[in-house]
Amino acid sequence: MNAIPLLQQAASGGSFIPLLALGLIFVIFYVFIIGPQKKEQKKTQEMIASVQKGDKIITIGGIHGVVSSVKETTIILKVDDNCKLEMNRSAIGSVILDEKTKASRLANVPEKTSPFSSLFKKKEKKTEDSSPEKPQPPDFSGEAE
Repeated sequence: MNAIPLLQQAASGGSFIPLLALGLIFVIFYVFIIGPQKKEQKKTQEMIASVQKGDKIITIGGIHGVVSSVKETTIILKVDDNCKLEMNRSAIGSVILDEKTKASRLANVPEKTSPFSSLFKKKEKKTEDSSPEKPQPPDFSGEAE
């Protein structure tokens, strides 16, 4: 009896394992590369959309200036007293916010909640003023009152 055809059939039966490994590689690739890249891109788009008149920005070319007007797809950037540049919103590299502006914008942004936030919500600690007085543990020192 020839055993070679039997061994070939046994070896070809494991074609599910490489497919599973390929799927696992794709999941790892998505978690570590594609997911964070999408999150960063969304954050950048939100930053560009929130630019307002008076914001200090740095363009992707390294030009520093103050936004003097905002249009739908472009902004006018005041670089110097007599120098204004019109550029696409996509050329904004970063927005420099002072503490007051940052605090006021964060106050207007609603807090994001996840569907599982109620499950993992931190419980608020009660203050001593609002809680009733804690009972004292019994005194077992042996002295009678």
